[in-house]
Amino acid sequence: MPAPIDAEDSRLFREAIGDVRPLDPVAAPPAGAKPAPHPRMLEADEAAVPGELLDMAFDPALLEVGEELGYLRDGYPPKLLRQLKRGQFSVQDDLDLHQMNAAAAQASIVVFLAEAKRRGLRCVRIVHGKGLRSKAAGPVLKGLTDRMLRRRDDVIAFASARPALGGTGAVIILLKS
Repeated sequence: MPAPIDAEDSRLFREAIGDVRPLDPVAAPPAGAKPAPHPRMLEADEAAVPGELLDMAFDPALLEVGEELGYLRDGYPPKLLRQLKRGQFSVQDDLDLHQMNAAAAQASIVVFLAEAKRRGLRCVRIVHGKGLRSKAAGPVLKGLTDRMLRRRDDVIAFASARPALGGTGAVIILLKS
């Protein structure tokens, strides 16, 4: 707790700063114009790999709940994946797939990645969850995310997030610039 200000300190302060006058209020600047709408769904549909929205093959035995995801495209140094796993890239945007079914999640991932590419983002995160309520089917959205990302040419690498960013319930993706 700060020490109380005595009369002598108050007098010295006022003597040091001299006379003051209140500033006149200033009106806030006018709001800028809103940007024009952008047809994101059209671009996403055109950017989608043919058949990507229809192919839903998945073997739940391939992934266990809590298993970490990791992938590095051929031709890139392994150091890149290590840096991604260590959290050395700043996540610029994210997508949460919770409460989505597989078809909605798949469409959302396509749109999200197309938008990230359009905006020139380099590192993004997709929160797919751990699949704890998926029962015998296994973590459906996790497997779907893994398969989709491996097939995309614009994905350099991806890895399960660090615990503070979602752990094995999220994936950090490094995109081509």
